[in-house]
Amino acid sequence: MSLERTIRLIAGIFILISLALGYYVHPNWYFFTAFVGLNLLQSGLTNWCPMMTFLKKLGYR
Repeated sequence: MSLERTIRLIAGIFILISLALGYYVHPNWYFFTAFVGLNLLQSGLTNWCPMMTFLKKLGYR
């Protein structure tokens, strides 16, 4: 699986988990959803994503 596809998968999982936590645990978890969304927006504009750097440091190709 490509790095870009892995990042999209991780972002989708983070969003779904934070939405569930916001609904079932506490509404402040929606801030994490907003953080992931803003990070995706920033990534689209700058072509740089912190998760990409993190995955590369872990040895993902």
